[in-house]
Amino acid sequence: MTNIRSRLTYQFIVLVSAVLLFFSFGVYFFSKLYLEKRFYKRLQDRAITTTTLLFDIQAADTTVLKLVNVSDRELLTNESISVYNESLEQFIFFTHSSDTSFHQKLLPLVVSNKPSTYTKYNGYQVLGIHLTNQGKGNWVIVSAIDQNGQAALQDLKKILIVMVCVGILLLGISGWIFANRALAPVSGVIRQVNQIFPRNVKKRVEYPNPDDEIGALVATFNQLLNRIEEALVTQKMFIANVSHELKNPLTKIYSQIEIALLQKRTPEAYEKSLKSLQEDTRTLTQLTNTLLNLATVVANAENVKYTPIRLDELLWEAKSQLQKWHETYQIQLNFTDFPEDEEALLIQGNEASMKVVFMNLMDNACKFSDENTAIVSFTASDTAIVISFFNKGPVIPKSDIPYIFQPFYRSNASAQSVQGHGVGLAIVAQIIRLHTGEITVKSTSEGTTFTLIFTR
Repeated sequence: MTNIRSRLTYQFIVLVSAVLLFFSFGVYFFSKLYLEKRFYKRLQDRAITTTTLLFDIQAADTTVLKLVNVSDRELLTNESISVYNESLEQFIFFTHSSDTSFHQKLLPLVVSNKPSTYTKYNGYQVLGIHLTNQGKGNWVIVSAIDQNGQAALQDLKKILIVMVCVGILLLGISGWIFANRALAPVSGVIRQVNQIFPRNVKKRVEYPNPDDEIGALVATFNQLLNRIEEALVTQKMFIANVSHELKNPLTKIYSQIEIALLQKRTPEAYEKSLKSLQEDTRTLTQLTNTLLNLATVVANAENVKYTPIRLDELLWEAKSQLQKWHETYQIQLNFTDFPEDEEALLIQGNEASMKVVFMNLMDNACKFSDENTAIVSFTASDTAIVISFFNKGPVIPKSDIPYIFQPFYRSNASAQSVQGHGVGLAIVAQIIRLHTGEITVKSTSEGTTFTLIFTR
């Protein structure tokens, strides 16, 4: 398979060669027309001179022949002039008696209703002019070979062929050079890309002209590198945090088992150890399930099935299920500007995933609230559905807000006060992104509000 440089060179050669050939054919064709027209004019002059001397001056045949030859300094090759009288149906004048039979063959080609006829026959160019003298019709026939014109055309053809061949050769060389220059920036980009490895993923491709097509390609590639770097950093952080989060409960479980086996204990002591192990196991199970949910959302994003779901009804279901698990939670649902058309309450989404979103946001709002209370406001219109989750709790620093949706990230303001793993909001952000929604956070001294927006 040829590379781009070769294809550009071939296309350049083919295109310009076609233009050169078209130009050469045009030059040859119009040169041929010009030479034929010029020779036709000479034949016409010979015919007019002959008829003038023969009929008007009434010179003798030999005198006519001499005067005609004198009138044209350049003699025509195989020239023959004859006059055919229509009344007598015979030739009354001819320059060479041997050409009478030849002009006899030309007569059917020349005689017509037109005053003059121009034709070709076996390399000869033939002109016939119809003249009337004293009521008698005569056809003056002049035939000759344009040897000089043919030689000029042959020379012109050789010149054009040589020039076209030389032109194609020069086109190949110049096309290769220009293709090299045009693709030189691409070669530079390839060299820079080959120098980028995971250890120096922060490196970016540089290009001096960002406004052309290669500059746009470089910008797109740099954006891809940004996403790859972000994914690698997230992956490293994810692995480090998962290792840390899994290591703590596993170490704690192993230590408790080891201590319990050091010596025999009372049933009460064993019961206390088992309850501690149960709590640690529950924490480990919850973390594992959360990680599985996150992995499922990320890995199966394309396979998620979407159906019309009513968000107001889903909010009630999420509230009821969450309060069954946590009896101390107080969740208040406020529906404002409730639309008359039920279609305004529907979105295309996955019911199970959206239920996870609502339960996570309600759980966080209650968990970080001083009174385990969350206020959920629901507003729907023809253009958008807006759902906000408000709680009165610790203020999230502005510097932490851009990172709270990253896996395992926990703000210092809440890390010590509430137990958790920092994975719930990462799942929420991923699900909202899959549903083409938007999630925003606003945290002040009055409270923290997470807002979901689904536009139509």
